[in-house]
Amino acid sequence: MSQRRRTNSTDDILPEYDFTGAVRGKYDDRYRQGTNVVLLDPDVAAVFRDSTAVNDALRLLVSLAESKAPPRRAEAHKPHQANKASHRTRQKAARR
Repeated sequence: MSQRRRTNSTDDILPEYDFTGAVRGKYDDRYRQGTNVVLLDPDVAAVFRDSTAVNDALRLLVSLAESKAPPRRAEAHKPHQANKASHRTRQKAARR
């Protein structure tokens, strides 16, 4: 018996494609967990050897940005309230 491949004229798959060893849904679980695919420009991709190198560089960038970022508005507001309290104390002392 011949193992000749059947071709269907309405099939979009070319006859040279061979899916004999393929596993249906191999990456389905991983895909359902969520993915975040980012395409790098060729010049940027040339700098990094793999995704680990990209992730390490981005983590370093995030930590640097967080260390250099000014305090958030809510945090900056706290010292201002402390100044108001000390200002009130000074006002009371000046009245005496």
